[in-house]
Parts: sequence; structure tokens; C-alpha cells
Amino acid sequence: AWQHGQGPLPARVAQVIMIAPTTGAHGVAMEGRVQLAPAGHCATTAQLPPPPELVMWKELPGVQPMTTPDECQAAEDIMKADPQLQELVRERYGLGMEGICCDAWDLHNPPPGLDGRRMMQGFMYANLKTNDNQYAHPLDLVPIVDLNSGKVLLIDKYDRVPPLPTQGVEYHRDLIQGPLRTGLKPLHVVQPEGPSFSVDGSLVKWQKWQVRVGFNGREGIVLHQVGWEEEGRVRPVLHRASLVEMIIPYGDPEEPYTRKSAMDIGDYGMGFSANSLELGCDCLGHIQYFDAIINDGRGEPQTIRKAVCIHEEDSGVMQKHVDVRSGHVEMRRGRRLVISSISTFFNYEYCNYWYLYQDASIGFEVKLTGILSTSIAPLGEVLPTHGIRVAPGVNAHAHQHMFCARLDPAIDDPEGGRGVVVSEVTVVALPPGPANPAGNGFCTEERTFTDTDDGRGDVDFMAARVWKLKNPACINPITMEPVAYRLIPGPTSALMAQAGSLVRARGNFATRNVWVTPHHDEERFPAGEHVVSSTSCMGLANWTAQNKSLVDADPVLWYSFGVTHIPRIEDFPVMPAESTGFMLKPASFFTMNPAVDLPYERDTASVETGVCCQTAVL
Repeated sequence: AWQHGQGPLPARVAQVIMIAPTTGAHGVAMEGRVQLAPAGHCATTAQLPPPPELVMWKELPGVQPMTTPDECQAAEDIMKADPQLQELVRERYGLGMEGICCDAWDLHNPPPGLDGRRMMQGFMYANLKTNDNQYAHPLDLVPIVDLNSGKVLLIDKYDRVPPLPTQGVEYHRDLIQGPLRTGLKPLHVVQPEGPSFSVDGSLVKWQKWQVRVGFNGREGIVLHQVGWEEEGRVRPVLHRASLVEMIIPYGDPEEPYTRKSAMDIGDYGMGFSANSLELGCDCLGHIQYFDAIINDGRGEPQTIRKAVCIHEEDSGVMQKHVDVRSGHVEMRRGRRLVISSISTFFNYEYCNYWYLYQDASIGFEVKLTGILSTSIAPLGEVLPTHGIRVAPGVNAHAHQHMFCARLDPAIDDPEGGRGVVVSEVTVVALPPGPANPAGNGFCTEERTFTDTDDGRGDVDFMAARVWKLKNPACINPITMEPVAYRLIPGPTSALMAQAGSLVRARGNFATRNVWVTPHHDEERFPAGEHVVSSTSCMGLANWTAQNKSLVDADPVLWYSFGVTHIPRIEDFPVMPAESTGFMLKPASFFTMNPAVDLPYERDTASVETGVCCQTAVL
């Protein structure tokens, strides 16, 4: 409302999460909210900004807040300093702790008697030389630490000691065995007149698109106020969009790997784990970087330089037609604006890309790369049954990466999407009969979500199922349908954990592909606000337990999708990127192809290559 001059400027409120010390060792989580001075407030001697005001303070019983990078490092330090663990490493493998690495994970499914503590577990590896790939040298020891007491509580280990895998499987450029391949000529992305986008603070404009780019420690990139400029006004498309959760369950049912499951966004934070990107490597062309301000474990500000990259890139053929009678060709290559960041969670990288296209489509893609989280093969095991052998004595378990995006649509609605309606569209074959005498008929069936009981759905590729985000208050004058965008799923798979499992309870959001809920400021994360060592879903499962109306409710769509990773030996020592995601495409939002106005252009820098400059013949 404020954007349209119909309401006051929203308050700036900071959320504060802390762990307060107690007489016991566990500590207690607390949440506070502090109202800050309005953005851009001019602080002068004549006009001092109002002091911050505490507007809420409460205890959070029974939950553990997100861990920080400081705590992950502290967990590793606690493990490596433990005398019992030091002795076990020495006895079983003949190693000191100086070359030992402990990847600290949230403790999923803790052993009996350890509930209620702030704990992490460590998967251990050995660095046998400088720049070594430690994931080629896993150990069988899995310590559990209490972060509040600073002590190791338990050390899991195999009954029989397997020999340490010592064969190097390297990816570091200085250690790769054999010569590097040759024959690649330089390939440069050159924009002699500079980029086509403009940046004003957080506002980015490009090819009729406008978007405000945000960033926080948990979600990483957040898109705000995404709109398309047409005839002198900006037509809203999305009020807010971000990747809000994931769960990564591993498929080995043997101890201690039943505890190997992470919720990386809620456990550690996509933003807290973001990389500083490198020019000419992570992004090519004319680049606009954004630094990100996050906080450390003590609440002090920290800057991640170049955390977000914005650039434009060629996206291939946008549209082409050859008139077969006249031979006239109309060909347009497309471009897309890319807003990206990359986050590292110990062994794994998530490369997150939001795409804006010239035909008014929006895409999201996550590329998964990095290194497989490996384990040591048990003594006497011939081959693993829940993964693959990637090096002598080294196993990589089958696992899944199940993501959830939160989409707050505002389809041509200046009020931010209050009147938006979500429906499910499925293609159905017509039965044979008088209405379908040749048997070729098919059509679409549309099911409108009116309440949260209705508002759930699953991908069905065989039926070409999509979901429409539509505004019934705006009717397309040609199709006579509400203006809309379609959510089009990309490659995905189902959550494999069984009903009744802790994985399925915590990752309930991944049991359905689509959920629709009424907007509520406090409903931000589909597994709950605090997921560290959780025992149930404190998000969508609770919000949809009572059937709520979606009529005039400013609906939010939660889209769950993922990758089932059955590892290959070709994924080791570093993994070629896997990809998943989704698209949002206009459907009756325009009266024709919005990219028909792209000008004709020919890339004069392209050069024809052939024998003696002649075209090769097939």
C-alpha cells in the first residue's frame, strides 16, 4: 500500500536470535525484535534518529536456532581437541590430529538420551599431503559434540577397523595426475558498449524488467517487487521469491549413517555460506557484483565481498521462422539476465541462478556440484549396497536433495497479490465416443484451489501438469481468461523416505510438490523457523492442519522439487554439475508474444571457420 501512496511506510524491524546461558549446560533460545530508524533517516545534530526500541522478547522452548559458521568451526575444534578421539585416531590409523578434518553436520536423529542439547556430529577425513582431497581418505569415527558444554558426548565407530584408504584421487590443479588437456582456444564474452542493465541501489532494470535484489544469511538471494514495464507502468509479477529450505537425506540404513541428513538452508544458511565470486570464473562478461552484509555468531556484522553476481548472457534461439515461399528469415537470439550466488557447505556447492528472459519468462535453476560426502568401506565389504565404490575402500552413498521455493505472486495486482488465485491444470485424453470419433482428442482440466485442503498438488509429467497463478480481476481482452503465469516444473523426483520416518516428518514439505497457503508474515520457512535437530515439521504441516480459505488471502505458493543422486564414479573426485529448477511463463498476461519487438541483429564478431575458408560439406 505504501508503494502506491495508500499507507504508512512499513517499520524496519530487526530479528535477534540468541542462546542465553542457564544454570544447566543446554542454554535456552530467545527471540527479540527491535524497531530501527526508517531507512534513509537523516541523522544530524538537529534531527537525531529515534533510538532502537525493543518491541518483542520471548523464550523459544524446545528449539535450537540455526548454527553459524563460527559454530561449525568450533565443533571441529572441540572434536580435534578431544583426548579420546585423538587416541582412537592414533590407535586405528596411526595418525595425529594435525591432518584430520571433521565436517560438522547438524545431528539428525540423535541417539537416545541426548535430546534437547545443541549438538553437531563430525564426519572425519584425513589430509595426507598439502592440498589433498581428504574425501578420498574417510575414517570410520563419527563424534558427537555438545556446542554449549564444549565436549564430545559420544564417538560412533565400526566394530572392526577398516584399513585407511590411502590412494589419492585429486582435483586440485597442482595435484592432478597426467597432463591437462589442450586444444581449447580462448572464448571471451565481450560487450563493447557495456551491459544492457542498470543498477540503482538494489533496483535492477533490464529489458522491461524491474526487480529489487535482496540478500540475507538464511535464504541468500531474495527477489522483491518483480515487475514488467509496459505502456508507462510496471505490471507486478512477483512480490517476493526465494529458495527457503532443503533436506538432504542419505539412503544407507546402517548406523551411524541413519543420522546423515541435513537441512542446509535452515541448519547453516545459504547466505551465511555464500562464496566471494571471482571475475572471469564464476561469471563472464560485464559484471555487477553486490556485497552482502551478514552477522557472525556474536551478532557482529561481516561482509561477503561479491556475494551476488548480475550479468546478461546469450540464451540461444529465442524465435525463428523461415517463410518457405519467399525464403525470408526472421531470427532472434535471446538473452537472459542472470542473478546468481554460490554457497559451499563443506563438501558441496549449490549454484543458485534466477533468470529473467526477454519473453517475460522467469527461471530458477540450482546447479549441484562439489565433492561427494564419502564414507569408509566396512572391513570385508565387497561392494556397497546403498551407493557406489568411488575409490579403493571409499563409498559414496545414494542421497537426495529436496528443495523448496517460496513464491509470493502479485500477478498484475498493485495490492501485492491479495486477489490472486492458484489453479492446477492437467491435460486429459478425451474418451472415445461421439465427441471424439477419431480418438485424437484431448483438452485441459483446471482445478481451482479454494482452501488449503485443496491447495496441494504433485507433478505429473505424463499429464503435462502445470499450475496457474492468475488474477481474476484482470481479463485478457483476446483470450477472455484472467491474466496469469504458469509454474512449469523441471526435472524432479519424489522423497524416498518412508512414512513414519524422521526424515519424512522433518521434511514434510517435500512430500508434495505444491502447497498453497494464505499469506502470513510469520510463515516464512516450510519446515519451521528453527529446524536444527528438529523432530517434526513446524511449518507447512502445522499451517495446513486447519483448513483455511484461499479466497482474497494473498496466497503463497510453495514449490518443492529435487534431485535423487545415485552417485557415479564419474562424480569423483569433483562432481560435474547436476541441475534442477522450474520456470514461470506468462499465460494470457499479454495479447501477443512480448518478445516480437526484439530488433534484428547479426553478430559481426562471429567468424566462419572451414578448410581454406570454405564451407564444409556433409
